Amino acid sequence: MKNDFLRYQAQTTPNPLAMQVSHAKGSYIYDTDGKAHLDFVAGVSACGLGHCHPKVIAAIQEQSEKYMHVMVYGEYIQQPAVAFTKLLASFLPSTLQTTYLVNSGTEAIEGALKLARRFTGRSEIIAAKQAYHGNTMGSLSIMGFEERKSAFRPLIPDVSFIHFNTADDLMKITDRTAAVVLETIQGGAGFIEPSDGYLEKVRQRCTATGTLLILDEIQPGFGRTGKLFAFEHYDCTPDILVMGKGMASGLPVGAFTASHEMMATLQERPKLGHITTFGGNPVIASACLATLKEITESNLMEEAMKKGKIFRKLLRHPSINEIRGKGLMLALLFENKEIADQLILGCAKKGLILFWLLFEPRAVRITPPLTISVAEIEKGCDIILSVLTELEQ
Repeated sequence: MKNDFLRYQAQTTPNPLAMQVSHAKGSYIYDTDGKAHLDFVAGVSACGLGHCHPKVIAAIQEQSEKYMHVMVYGEYIQQPAVAFTKLLASFLPSTLQTTYLVNSGTEAIEGALKLARRFTGRSEIIAAKQAYHGNTMGSLSIMGFEERKSAFRPLIPDVSFIHFNTADDLMKITDRTAAVVLETIQGGAGFIEPSDGYLEKVRQRCTATGTLLILDEIQPGFGRTGKLFAFEHYDCTPDILVMGKGMASGLPVGAFTASHEMMATLQERPKLGHITTFGGNPVIASACLATLKEITESNLMEEAMKKGKIFRKLLRHPSINEIRGKGLMLALLFENKEIADQLILGCAKKGLILFWLLFEPRAVRITPPLTISVAEIEKGCDIILSVLTELEQ
């Protein structure tokens, strides 16, 4: 199986972890040898309700027996998509009411960029250094990490960059800027939170210049930081909200939300200003609806903050320089890349799944399911501490 995997399925790195998965349930992934692996990554923040949550599975099964794909997005009224977008709007500010459903986070970013240029009539896009918004050409163009972009140039024009958390850079936002695109919490850079009222200052500058603010909540959204979306922690409401990952408990999905007035500009001049075949797929929308209901009708968001504090309390070790992030979006920072690598690989041998962050080689990701139990947190943290202690010897 491994040889077939390496030969017939395109790879993203020379050395994939290559666990052969048998099944997954709750906070565990089981390999084909029958070994249980405690999952502290949740599909890179995608499986917020854990693996195979019964309410999500039931919603998928019920919808798949009725109909699956029937028409390209936006032509037929399909109840799951309508119900999901309506419920989502009930939890958002009045300026964020209309949602365009797509297939992934990076596609949602692409749609948001098109919407910003279409609505403002401007072309300049400003993003942050060390930003990650996806890997399609538009998203790649606003990635603030040249090493990962240079092989694919030329990219889309009229993109410039500012430093995250640097207020002095905000004067680069002018009346020719269509949009500023920021991650609410920088993910690939090491789970860096906005500080000193930074997002509020960005919001003020965008308002003053007629610039749209796009916030990328693909990673922190859907309860991971203790709020449905991380921007709720700050006095800052975006003009366009981008989401993905945790929306559908592991199925491929993304979306961008704006005002009804703004979104209407994609309907004409030209018509079909943004189109997708499978966006709003009824089976995936059913999973989105079940996921959103479970997150908002339970105490999972409140518990995410409490569980985050448990991680911070338990993970005290001389090798850990810092714990960044909020709620259950956490990153352990070490002195060097070697410690981070050895921790991830050492924990894998002991049945604990950890993972890397994209741009910060000294960091280790901890983004478990929101449903993880305290006992499972304690078990995983014990493994982390034991591996770190072994590395010191």
